Amino acid sequence: MESYVAAFLEYLGLEKGLAANTQAAYRRDLNKFLTYLGKTNSAILSWEEVSKRDIISFLAWQMDEGAAYSTVARSLSSIKSFYKFMVMEDHLAINPTTDLETPKINRKLPRVLSIEEVDKLIEQCNVMRPLGLRDRAMLELMYGTGLRVSELLSLQIDDINFTAGFLRCLGKGRKERIVPVNNSSITWVQRYLTRSRRELVRSQHERTLFLNAHGRPMTRQGFFKILSGYAEKSGIQKEITPHTLRHSFAAHLLENGADLRSIQEMLGHADISSTQVYVQLVKNKLKDVYNRAHPRA
Repeated sequence: MESYVAAFLEYLGLEKGLAANTQAAYRRDLNKFLTYLGKTNSAILSWEEVSKRDIISFLAWQMDEGAAYSTVARSLSSIKSFYKFMVMEDHLAINPTTDLETPKINRKLPRVLSIEEVDKLIEQCNVMRPLGLRDRAMLELMYGTGLRVSELLSLQIDDINFTAGFLRCLGKGRKERIVPVNNSSITWVQRYLTRSRRELVRSQHERTLFLNAHGRPMTRQGFFKILSGYAEKSGIQKEITPHTLRHSFAAHLLENGADLRSIQEMLGHADISSTQVYVQLVKNKLKDVYNRAHPRA
């Protein structure tokens, strides 16, 4: 049974072009399902023997164990995608997940920073030092474009057009998109390139934009550690993750009159519903402003 999971993961990478992190999430969900089947029904030796009842039982077990609805929904989504693959490749004749519905989830509103908090966070970087200047350029570019952390760290020097003011990045599913870059971000990235990167780089063939202290491409873990350090130093009493800057980028655009479709395009959302969550966020902020400011509130 594991061999079919491996074939499915290979399909996700080669045919669908999904990122390694996304493939890893599918792997975790399916391995958890296999482990459950092995513990509860050792008689099952093939995917043909797995019934709809087994799948429902697995989802119910997750909920009994205290898993969040979002976790259960993701597990079902992974299982459904796997079975679609199995039928498509003629490994199975019947898809037992056809009429299984994903649990409805009350989507949590994203946490965002105010414009003042973004400024405070970014200003923690000591730009007199090479690494501090690099960090300022990274944070400015992330907030200025709304890139995902994986997109930011995979940028190559040639991906930014400094004259025209835009960059090219590869998003989920290796879909390319063009994102405008503001003057502030361009200025800081250029300063980093001329004053810091040349001190960090070890090989003339290295074209990755942001490098670590050893001259190698920055990792996600490295970026998380850097951001956490600045968040703590800033004294901002909010959880700050790379996605916080992405959310703040979208919310601030919407507050200042940008249309939803443009924001969707810049964020690389496949579905407009993923972008619409920021509308509710802005509405809630307007209600707070009204309640604080109006004498009859």
